[in-house]
Amino acid sequence: MKIRKLIFLLLLISCEAHTQSNSKIQNKSISINDTLRVNELNKSAFQNRLKNPELTLRQANSALKLAIELKFLNGIGEAYRVIGVGKSYQNQIDGSIKNYLIALSYFKESNNSEGVAKVYNNIGNLYRDIDYDKSLENFDKSLKIARKLEIKDLIAGLYLNIGTVNQRKKKYDIALNYYKQSLLMFQQLNNSIGVLQSQQNLGLIYLNLNELEKAEKYLIDAREKAYKNSLNNSIANLNLTLSSVYITQKKFKLAEASIKEGLKFARITKDSKLEYNYILTSYDLENVRKNHQRALYYLQQVYRLDSISYKNNVSEKIHLLEAQHQQLEKQRENELTIAKQKYTQILFWAISIVALLAFIVIFLLIKNVRKSVRSNKELTRLNLEVSNQKDDLDRVNHNLEEIIEVRTKDLKIKNTKLSEYSSHLSHQIRSPVATLKGLILLEKDNLIEQEEFVEQMGKCIYDLDDKIININENLNDPLKSGLINED
Repeated sequence: MKIRKLIFLLLLISCEAHTQSNSKIQNKSISINDTLRVNELNKSAFQNRLKNPELTLRQANSALKLAIELKFLNGIGEAYRVIGVGKSYQNQIDGSIKNYLIALSYFKESNNSEGVAKVYNNIGNLYRDIDYDKSLENFDKSLKIARKLEIKDLIAGLYLNIGTVNQRKKKYDIALNYYKQSLLMFQQLNNSIGVLQSQQNLGLIYLNLNELEKAEKYLIDAREKAYKNSLNNSIANLNLTLSSVYITQKKFKLAEASIKEGLKFARITKDSKLEYNYILTSYDLENVRKNHQRALYYLQQVYRLDSISYKNNVSEKIHLLEAQHQQLEKQRENELTIAKQKYTQILFWAISIVALLAFIVIFLLIKNVRKSVRSNKELTRLNLEVSNQKDDLDRVNHNLEEIIEVRTKDLKIKNTKLSEYSSHLSHQIRSPVATLKGLILLEKDNLIEQEEFVEQMGKCIYDLDDKIININENLNDPLKSGLINED
């Protein structure tokens, strides 16, 4: 009687599997059309990254929702990757790395090597401003895969990114070589965006090499392409570099126009980092012009933003998020192990039913119990390891909070000292200016002799000049002004 029941159960399982197979065949054409829609949304979202990052995020989220409904792993992975790209263009670094790591998991699960290579490239770009070695490590992983699969567009982009890291490490000859290779490949591929980005980076490297005419030529050509394609982010970046070229050439009117236009596009794209760089460039312009009062205004804004604190906090956030992701991956592996055990048990019963050998069924059951005991021990060990990692992560979070509190306190002290110093400077300059105004009124009413007027005017002017020189010296030596703590 028991054997008959087991045979009947096997027949039910076979019928269910056959029904599901027929259902998949019937829905195949619908799934193909839907997956094409997911791919189109992801492609369009990625193309809009330089024009409108907000549109990129909207389209990628739509693609993600549809891909999840279809259980389309590659579509889900690409949607998360593009969301990460969109967030990186909005300077949301922690949101960007989260999406990249999720995309990496899906691409690995679906054995999509091209997707994995693209994500490593994206992660390398995140580290490009804060950790050169980590950035090059990710670019190298991506380049190995791209060369193996002969993905020429990705290889060209990686040459561009590797060149940028070397340029920031001041290895200009190496950077220039990579930029030229990238430009040549993008020209052969008729990739106008890639050509634009290569020209932009060549302009920057020639600025660093003080070959200003070459720099201006490449940057203007790239800006014309950016105008034609309405690439707001690229226009903002190009104007930033062009303004530096014009400042070096002492073409102050052109520099001022470039800063004004670039800042407008930076605000359109909501790129706070670009706006910060424009404040620095504005300070450079006014300082070269010797417009010290205006330069001091931009310097105050720079201190408020405090770029060093920003870089350190971002780097620590990325490392923390990576640790969190690794912990989630281990938990997911545990869940997969449990799922595999359940599948093994079902398969075990099916084989037992077909074999119809009670002795073998009993033997396999005993064996499976022993295996389960070993698996439970392994799961206990893994859970203990996960618990230890969680404790380590809590300690890292605590340390991070302390670091942020200390740096915030230091920044408030600097701002207070800067405000006090600014008031002091304003009072110093106002005294000789007030004296000058009084002399002018006396002269106007003929209440002072001409020679005495000239003599007093000279004293005031020399006094004012000495104070301006003193201000300039203090600005160049923050220790004198108390803006930096000597301890």
